[in-house]
Amino acid sequence: MTAAALAALAALAAFGSLVLWPKPDLLTVVAATRLEPVARPHAFERIGRWPLVRRIPVSAAASARIRTAGVRWGPRALVGAKVVAVAAALVMFGAVLGPVALPVAFVAWRVPDIALARIARRTTRAADREIPVLLDLLAVATSAGLPPQLAFRRAVEGAEGPLAQTLREVVDATDLGGRWRDELRVAGDRLGLPDLRRLIGALARTEAVGSSLAEEISRLAADVREVRRAAAAQRARTAPVKMLFPLVFLVLPAFLLLTVVPVLLTTVRSIA
Repeated sequence: MTAAALAALAALAAFGSLVLWPKPDLLTVVAATRLEPVARPHAFERIGRWPLVRRIPVSAAASARIRTAGVRWGPRALVGAKVVAVAAALVMFGAVLGPVALPVAFVAWRVPDIALARIARRTTRAADREIPVLLDLLAVATSAGLPPQLAFRRAVEGAEGPLAQTLREVVDATDLGGRWRDELRVAGDRLGLPDLRRLIGALARTEAVGSSLAEEISRLAADVREVRRAAAAQRARTAPVKMLFPLVFLVLPAFLLLTVVPVLLTTVRSIA
């Protein structure tokens, strides 16, 4: 076995040991204005706190994606993962590619950011799909006569998924003395969902004007479902156009190869 293969196996073993590092139980502590689960430092977190690695900054966009994705890693863990990815790429491809391994190392540096962005987008899409259910639960709770804050709490308890998890943090912050509308506004800014911001605006209008929250939420829920129904119909109308390319360039050639070509070959052989 060559030295390059041994180095590649060693790098894979080191990377796997870091990824599969046993994660201890979470320790619940009071942080800021909410109860947050805080874990002991992960292997990537420890690497990100090394003296030289600590000088590598973390962009505000990356920190926002970490909060949106809801992962347990912090910004320094992201830096540690990027350093480990670059080191593994250099060890695996440096002996084989030489100077050409530098672009590979740059790609490896970007891989954790790309993975984090995908997780954040998936979390945001999942939270956006849960908003109509949340609005329906909130409309039912307010129509039953519950005050706005208690109705919001009951609606969050009945919801599931990333949106419910984020809103439970709002409820926890409210229990610790925060204003639930302010905490909800912070959560809306973090997720960046237009319909959630419409809900926050409806809550602010009912508080300022004194109108019925049940009617406002019911109207908002109906509007949100109508808009999403129209968007789904629009996507259904554009589906045939999107299917045209694979149909013409993939399905049709295969169909011709299976049906027309054998007939042509048989005809040519019979004539010859």
